[in-house]
Amino acid sequence: MRAARLTSSSTTPTGPGAAGGAAPVVLVAHGSRDPRAAEATRALARAVSAARPGLSVWASWLDHTEPGPTEVLRTLAQAGHRHAVVVPLLLTAAYHRRVDIPAAVTAATTSGPALTVRVTDVLGPADGTVAPALLAGLRRRLGEVVPGHFDALVLAAAGTRDARARGSVGRVADALGVEFGVPCRVSYASAAPPATGVAVTRLRAAGAHRVAVSAYFLAPGLFHDAVAASARSAGAVAVADPLTDAPELADLVLRRVDEPA
Repeated sequence: MRAARLTSSSTTPTGPGAAGGAAPVVLVAHGSRDPRAAEATRALARAVSAARPGLSVWASWLDHTEPGPTEVLRTLAQAGHRHAVVVPLLLTAAYHRRVDIPAAVTAATTSGPALTVRVTDVLGPADGTVAPALLAGLRRRLGEVVPGHFDALVLAAAGTRDARARGSVGRVADALGVEFGVPCRVSYASAAPPATGVAVTRLRAAGAHRVAVSAYFLAPGLFHDAVAASARSAGAVAVADPLTDAPELADLVLRRVDEPA
């Protein structure tokens, strides 16, 4: 399936070495069988493109949805681009960032026209630093659903067996707790304890009366659905929506693009 550019003239060479413009940006999402996830990625790509008019922004997925990043990068090379920037739409630097995305880039650059590809950091903490834009996006989503004050938070993530990745989620939870001045605990939808309902129950048992849940997800899907159901059954007052195309997330993508190689 041919990749679909989200700005005009998808086959017009505009990257460095072609016509001197900015290198095209390829967003790489995990992928899901749930169609809502792919639409969220497309919405984010549109938001990034709108935030920087003229920038060529493409969406791709590692699994379940086409096109994949290798196909998109080959399309760009064939159109005359000589540089591209890949932004992993991931919140932790786990297996997909370390293995799958580099493999996709290698597959695209070992044959066909020459293409230099820079892969940015993930959207989660880079070098231990939580981006202010990420916190602002989480704060936005909480503000959209929480009816008034809350005295404790749960940061609900998809889950990973990678200890370093879990550590980065913990740093986001710590920063979010400081942001709101309340205790914030981590929970996971899979792969690691505690489940979101368990985290909510523990905070309530410790004396919290109004526990809200911040969704550390880029897109809706079965994991977020399960988190929301578990949290509400445990007495959470609200569950935030995923970040999807929040303006702050689009800003964070562009900040990753602009970071020096």
